Amino acid sequence: MKMLPRAKANALIEALGGRSIVFVGLMGAGKTVIGKQVAAMLSLPFVDSDHEIEAVSRMTIPEIFEAYGEQEFRALEQRVILRVLESGPQVLSTGGGAFINENTRAAIIAQGISVWLKADLNLLMERVSRRQNRPLLKVADPRAVMADLMARRYPVYETANIIIHSRDVQKDVICAEVIEEVLRHCLSATEGQTV
Repeated sequence: MKMLPRAKANALIEALGGRSIVFVGLMGAGKTVIGKQVAAMLSLPFVDSDHEIEAVSRMTIPEIFEAYGEQEFRALEQRVILRVLESGPQVLSTGGGAFINENTRAAIIAQGISVWLKADLNLLMERVSRRQNRPLLKVADPRAVMADLMARRYPVYETANIIIHSRDVQKDVICAEVIEEVLRHCLSATEGQTV
């Protein structure tokens, strides 16, 4: 992992204030992997909302879906993310459906800088096929489900503050792009306020 010059990391953390960098996007986009590395480069805490949900519920995400259904899972996810956002600055990776929830999205917009890791269908399918813990993909045709999720969710993800194209390159490349864009976003927002 490439280290970020301390001065640049400090400038970004100062520009964030109490806000969090919040990764949004579909499963397999790389939110956790990239989020962890960005957090390490900035010496910020990293939080994965799915892990937080599992910790509070003492159940895995698939177990929650099976026992209570998606609606109850989304309500729990919203409560967990709202709580986590109160303790920024940090880097937060959210589940694929989190940003789709209107209240969760409003909280992320108010207390964070949202970064959509946008990926194409082939890349997502290649990545998600490596793990069997995706409740929404436990169907006969997971590719069709993923294509449907893309069609419904991408217009909402488009409203994120920053869009980064997730692709098969070294993680350092994506992380550097995220950091540059978050810093640019924070600084342009600050300049807009001082005019």
